[in-house]
Amino acid sequence: MSAADTIFALSSGAPPAGVGVIRVSGPAARGALLALAGRAPEPRRASLARLRAGDGALLDEALVLWFPGPNTATGEDLAEFHCHGGRAVVAAVEGALAALRGTRRAEPGEFTRRAFANGRIDLAEAEGLADLLSAETELQRAAALANAGGALSRQVEGWRDRLLGLSAEVEGVLDFSDEEDSADLPECFTWNIAALADELADWLARPRSERLGEGFRVVLAGPPNAGKSTLFNALVESEAAITSPIAGTTRDVIERSVAIGGVPFTFVDTAGLREGSPDAIEAIGIERALDALARADAVLWLGPEGEGPAGAWETAAQADREGLPAKPGARFTLSAVTGAGVGALKQALVEAARGALPKPGEATLNARQHARLAEAEEALRAATVLPDPLLVAEELRRARLAFDRLIGRATTEDMLDTLFGRFCVGK
Repeated sequence: MSAADTIFALSSGAPPAGVGVIRVSGPAARGALLALAGRAPEPRRASLARLRAGDGALLDEALVLWFPGPNTATGEDLAEFHCHGGRAVVAAVEGALAALRGTRRAEPGEFTRRAFANGRIDLAEAEGLADLLSAETELQRAAALANAGGALSRQVEGWRDRLLGLSAEVEGVLDFSDEEDSADLPECFTWNIAALADELADWLARPRSERLGEGFRVVLAGPPNAGKSTLFNALVESEAAITSPIAGTTRDVIERSVAIGGVPFTFVDTAGLREGSPDAIEAIGIERALDALARADAVLWLGPEGEGPAGAWETAAQADREGLPAKPGARFTLSAVTGAGVGALKQALVEAARGALPKPGEATLNARQHARLAEAEEALRAATVLPDPLLVAEELRRARLAFDRLIGRATTEDMLDTLFGRFCVGK
C-alpha cells in the first residue's frame, strides 16, 4: 500500500441495495470526478451527474460529492459517487475507476488507516470504530461509540498533560542540581504522582471491552435429568440442546450467545454431574462441565440444595413436575416447560450482567490498551519511591511513552496491520 495511490471502494452495504456509495480518496480523487462525471461540483454539495466510462458509454445517473482535503474523513481529497445500488451498476462504476491512471481498489481498513496516518483519528478511536462495526448488542454499540468518539483518547490526553507538568517539575530540579541554590521537589510532588497512579488503577479495575464480546457467561449445572437442557433452550429461545428423560443425554458443553434487553450473554449447557460414571464419553463431558463452572460469571444450580458451587444461584427448574424434592431456599422456582418464572430469572440475569459488564456509554479498555495503561501505572508507582530525581524523570518518561503507545503516537506497523485488517473493504 502507498499513500500516493488513490483508492476506491464500495462504502455502503453489499448490492443489491437502494443506493451504492463508492468512495474515492487520494490525490487523484478530483480527477476521478472529472473523468466519470465531467466536472467537480462545489465542495460538500451533492450534485446530479451522468457517469460515463472512458469510451463515453453511460454508466449511471448518480449524485456526486467533492470534499477537498485535509478536512475530510481520511485527511485527503475525497469524492463520493452515490449510484443506484444494483450489482451491475456498482461493478461498472468500479471498473471505470479501476481503469483510471493512479487509482486502485482499497485494501480492508485502508480508508481508516489513512485517517489515522493523517491525524484525523488516533489509535484508540480507530479501535473503537472497529468495535462499533462489529457490535451486535446495545451495550457493545454504546461502549464502542464512546471510544470511537474519543472518550478514552481525551482521558489519556488529560493524564498525559498532568504527567508533562510533573515531568517539568523534575526537569526544573535537575537543571539546578549543580548550583549552590539547588531546588527540591515540592512536598506534594509524590502525592500528585500517587493520585494519578490511583486514577489509572481505577480504570484498570474496570471490566475490559472483551467482556462485551463474549458477554455475561451463565453456566447451567446439576445432576442428570435436573432440567438443565430444557431451561437452556428456554433461555436462548431455541431448541439448541436435545432434551430427553434419559439420564446423561447431554454429554458435552453446548454454548449459545444471545442478547437479552440489549445485554450480551453466553449460556452454557453442561453434562449432568455425577460421580463414578461407567461411560467414558460421559466422563469427558463431566470434566468439561467442571471446567465451564470455573469460568462462569454466574452458575444456575439445578441440583439438590446446597450441593452446588459456592455462590451458585439455587434454581428449581421443574416446578411443573410432581414428586420432586423441594428446594425451600431456591432463589428461583420456575418451569422451563410452561415458561412460568423464566421472565423473572432473565430479568435478574440482566441486572447482574449490567453490574459486571462495562456501563452503557462508558469508555472501555481492550487488552492492548489495558497493557499500556498498566505500564504507565507501574512506572508512576516506581516514581513515588525513588529518591533520585534523575530516576524519577526516567520513570515519568516511561509512563509518557506508555500513554503515547496507547493512543498511537508510538506504534509498530505489524500492530497497525493487525488492527486495520479487522475492517471491511470500504471502511
